[in-house]
Amino acid sequence: MDRLFFVVASLFGFLGVALGAFGAHVLNQHLDADRLMIFELGVRYQMYHTFALLAAAWAYTKWPATGLIVSGWLFIIGTVIFSGSLYALSLSELRWLGALTPLGGLALIAGWLCMAWSVWKR
Repeated sequence: MDRLFFVVASLFGFLGVALGAFGAHVLNQHLDADRLMIFELGVRYQMYHTFALLAAAWAYTKWPATGLIVSGWLFIIGTVIFSGSLYALSLSELRWLGALTPLGGLALIAGWLCMAWSVWKR
């Protein structure tokens, strides 16, 4: 599982850098300041949780526990929902997508708590 998490984290990191560059060099000419800020928030949290996923993968190699696998999946799911909904919200007029963002945030919070608990118990 640690290898899968490293691969997904690497892809998240790649996409985070690419999307950040896209936002800075392309979207800044097409989006208003508020929508660009929403897009950049998605990139920022994607990058934060790229490192969180790497940490979960590393922790699993040191202290194997099912909770660390759960934590990694929560980081993946949370990042896709949280950042993905922010990207879609900033690029479209679909305001209902903002209702999904807190669900992704809850998954990210749960991932951090699950990782802490799993390492503490080991």
